Amino acid sequence: MRLLTGLASALLLSGCAGIVPKSADPVPPSSGGEAFTSAMMAGVKEGPFVSSLSISQTDAEAALRSFIESCPTLLRREDKSGLTQPSDWQKACAAAPRNPGTADTFFSAYFETAIVGSGQAFATGYFEPEIAGCRTRKPGCEVPVYALPGDLIRQWPADMAQSERTGRPPLGRINENGVFVPYFERSEIDAGALEGRGLAFAWAKDPVEMFFLQIQGSGRLALDDGGVMRIGYAGQNGRGYTGIGGVMRERGLLGDGPGQYAGSMQGIMQYIRENPQDGKELMHLNKSWIFFTELTGDGPLGSLGIPVRRESSVAVDPRFVPYGAPVFLDLDRNIADGLWIAQDTGGAIKGPNRFDTFWGAGEDARTIAGGMSGRGQALILLPRGTVKRLNSQ
Repeated sequence: MRLLTGLASALLLSGCAGIVPKSADPVPPSSGGEAFTSAMMAGVKEGPFVSSLSISQTDAEAALRSFIESCPTLLRREDKSGLTQPSDWQKACAAAPRNPGTADTFFSAYFETAIVGSGQAFATGYFEPEIAGCRTRKPGCEVPVYALPGDLIRQWPADMAQSERTGRPPLGRINENGVFVPYFERSEIDAGALEGRGLAFAWAKDPVEMFFLQIQGSGRLALDDGGVMRIGYAGQNGRGYTGIGGVMRERGLLGDGPGQYAGSMQGIMQYIRENPQDGKELMHLNKSWIFFTELTGDGPLGSLGIPVRRESSVAVDPRFVPYGAPVFLDLDRNIADGLWIAQDTGGAIKGPNRFDTFWGAGEDARTIAGGMSGRGQALILLPRGTVKRLNSQ
């Protein structure tokens, strides 16, 4: 998730790389599809008629607005899931702005449902945090918000054999000896590795809040002058993500027993504040560092480069769900039931039927996202005729 996304709970409480808050039971259930690398490998079958789904008019209207914003991407971007081609979306995207009939009948008219793999879904939640900050450094506001450094580059290490060079080169830097090495990790950056380079364009007041905003991947700074600065993901240092909640669980610090802390973002923050030295060492186990940029337009932006919307946008693994596609969730957390549009992704959002729902900003968003851990069924809405075509190939 460009918001990194989602995902505090899943990321904090798992060992995955990537993003918001989690419930006491944040570990995704096994779907049996961990070895699959695409929707086609997992298997695709036709689901129930769209008209049979419980979609409220309000839900459909919000989803339609987000779908319209996604159409430019749908019409030009390669679908990594292998389910669709850009041309498949032309009719729906052409009709969407005209919205023939009501929004719910629009989805019935242009889409069919598909079940990927078992269809058994696991959903978490993420939100856009707001923390206290300032544009210039001052006492009590000294946690740097760094822009992407110019010396962060991708390059193959000189000692890596050609046969091992697959995919993209790793991120790193050229050190003082002219050797490509991994980029500075969290503990080194906290110790001042990037100070004095003009990279800090804002400052936060609370290092703990800033740590969690980095996990989210975007957020807002409530400035001391009364303004608000929205910051978004610009890049990452190339170091692996460690979910500190998972470490705390292994150490017996999370749970319902005496002296244990709640298995949620709030519980993890409480532990760090009450145990500052151990908490700092715990945060340093997560070597990943997120760099930001100031956002001046609508936002926050998902991985498609378009704004994600509360209760409409969902982060997905694009190998299993086409970016921009509608998704219908029916979970044991009823608040997350309904239509969503796939507009984001995240390091912890991996595999078929894994989702991270977006809840906007504010305290209610933090609370809902922090407790979101829903299981149920997922249906992917595809242009009519897609499933039959796929299964005839």
